[in-house]
Amino acid sequence: MAKKQSLASEAFYTRFWNRLKRFPQILHKGSHNPPATSGPAAAFLISGGIGAVTMMVIHHLSDTSKDRENVVRTIGSWIPGSVNLDPMWGNIGSYAGKETFMLIGWLVSLAILYPLLKNKQVKPRTIFFWLFGLFTLATAMAWHPLFPYLPLM
Repeated sequence: MAKKQSLASEAFYTRFWNRLKRFPQILHKGSHNPPATSGPAAAFLISGGIGAVTMMVIHHLSDTSKDRENVVRTIGSWIPGSVNLDPMWGNIGSYAGKETFMLIGWLVSLAILYPLLKNKQVKPRTIFFWLFGLFTLATAMAWHPLFPYLPLM
């Protein structure tokens, strides 16, 4: 009875936090049918990194030529909000095209990597190497001192 009263007198956020702390206990048991290979997960993760690098390559190509930027803007015009004449809402311009190319890079690389890796066991260090390398490359490509021709805006 005393325990029930103490639970009721606790603040709602304390009760929520105590329930949240118990959550991982249900995860430690694992799945009854765990995956046999890590290849599909590796394909999805690595293809995400390839998509990010693809977006940064397109970003550099579009920033070095107005004609290419217009092409990239046109390709991304299917995204809602990419072109909006109202200055209050603005528009995202060629960024929509860059995102479209990221999506294309991700899907094309996934279509290539998934069949290659679906039945293979990929080591965690291999997945980490590719993820770290690709996302580091994509991040470095956004750093202005490495690419001085890019505008700072």
